[in-house]
Amino acid sequence: MALTPTTISSKRAKKNVKRLGRGDGSGKGTYSARGLKGQRSRSGGKGGLKRRAFKAQLQKVPKLRGFKSPALKPETVTFAQLERYAEEGVQITPFYLKEKGLIGSTKKGAKIVASGELKKKLEFKGCLATKKAAETIEKAGGKLVY
Repeated sequence: MALTPTTISSKRAKKNVKRLGRGDGSGKGTYSARGLKGQRSRSGGKGGLKRRAFKAQLQKVPKLRGFKSPALKPETVTFAQLERYAEEGVQITPFYLKEKGLIGSTKKGAKIVASGELKKKLEFKGCLATKKAAETIEKAGGKLVY
């Protein structure tokens, strides 16, 4: 290893940290560097400003309203993505779309959206589709089976 200013280290370079409250012989016993009396010497006696500032920040955040449905929404796949990744004449299922990396998980399912052009003849099975997407698939000579 080359001897450079960044690789040289001295034994005195890193000072040992004094641990607090470990007896009088340690040099930081008895009052543990807190002093004698006062709020700061007591447990939980400092850092109140942080807490107050956090509370003020929290009050500025708007309250959540309404109902969040636990029902999973299907992941969307566009015609442009299908034109790019799907081969002609292949049966397209949510598993196929996950394999190609077009959707994250098959749990939510997949929905075909009419965005872009579809020229390939594709067969869809187990995928949802918008009305316009269904029409375009039929027009291109493909099939849509729910």
